[in-house]
Amino acid sequence: MLAIKDLYVSYGNIAAVQGLTMEVNPGEIVTLIGANGAGKSTTLRTISGLLHPRKGSVEFEGQSLVNVPGHEIVARGICHSPEGRRIFPRMTVEENLELGAFLRKDKDQIAADRERVLTLFPRLAERTQQKAGTMSGGEQQMLAVARAMMGGPKLLLLDEPSMGLAPVLVDVIFDTIARIREQGITVLLVEQNALAALRIADRAYVLESGRLKLSGSAAELAQNDEVVRAYLGG
Repeated sequence: MLAIKDLYVSYGNIAAVQGLTMEVNPGEIVTLIGANGAGKSTTLRTISGLLHPRKGSVEFEGQSLVNVPGHEIVARGICHSPEGRRIFPRMTVEENLELGAFLRKDKDQIAADRERVLTLFPRLAERTQQKAGTMSGGEQQMLAVARAMMGGPKLLLLDEPSMGLAPVLVDVIFDTIARIREQGITVLLVEQNALAALRIADRAYVLESGRLKLSGSAAELAQNDEVVRAYLGG
């Protein structure tokens, strides 16, 4: 579904991603793990068209995404829940969800997807007319994911969905990600909580200073001594 080959991305003269090659297959949850500054969020932003690679290719369903505008990438079926939530705080939950479906014209399916996300996140169903900025951090994170799902994605990019959340809400978020995959949506997950990410993922890539360090099944990497020492507190 998604194929990245020999990707280089820079911020000015600073190399953020160097020579990354990876893939995501339909129906998978794939996670990118690594420390701050490893290039994880940069990779997602490049897939979404928010950044342009210096070198390399990004293909989705066999078509290049390089230099494709972000709104067209959304229309092709890739939706991004960014780091830091980036909800619209002065708008209601309902209005945030409507904006998630901004490019769509299929009103009946939009209504069905609205019901689907409110079933996945019942707290949001109770707060549809509440201003998003007045909700808790956990509820705002739920809204960020729900808004991305309203775009009707084939591939959902999730950037640090558990950041800053209480442990009980972290469990809720990861359980929900597993349920999203059960509904037929492929997920590429960036997460510093490597233990939780590896529990739900099929495969994982470990980034270090912008380079791919390790890759394999999530189960294998969860047992890898290097990964355990660096990211799992072993």
